[in-house]
Amino acid sequence: MTRVEAVDVLNKPISRELLGSSIPARLSYVGLDGDPRVVPVAFLWTGEQVVVCTVPASAKVAALRHNPRVALTIDTETYPPRALLVRGAATVEIVDGVPDEYVAASRKLVPEPEFPRWEAGVRALYTTMARIVIEPDWAKLLDFETTIPQAVEDLVRARRH
Repeated sequence: MTRVEAVDVLNKPISRELLGSSIPARLSYVGLDGDPRVVPVAFLWTGEQVVVCTVPASAKVAALRHNPRVALTIDTETYPPRALLVRGAATVEIVDGVPDEYVAASRKLVPEPEFPRWEAGVRALYTTMARIVIEPDWAKLLDFETTIPQAVEDLVRARRH
């Protein structure tokens, strides 16, 4: 899959709905010990990249500097299930203060009445943050209406013949 094809998948209406939702993404990466990790993260889709911000001393920062390959999943608990699967490479940059992307990503999760107090607390806490930018190079949308997992597609096709 080309990067353009991946972004095309991410720009489908259901994908955009998932990317703009308050559902945390599940970020998968390989830890420094070689074992896989999956952590929920707040994220922002810029239209071309996924941005995640965190504490500079977090385990994922060190791991991503060693191995930048990641996978993300954003999925629903409703029927029909919807899941957006993304793979790509992450770059990590330590930035001063709190990145705008972190505030925007958190706005999807923090209730509006609590947001000013939350933002003030975050800005007082962080002097620097790690800004993780994920460049998608593969994506698949499973909406179970127009798309299904490849193995199920193969089974359906085999049953038809």
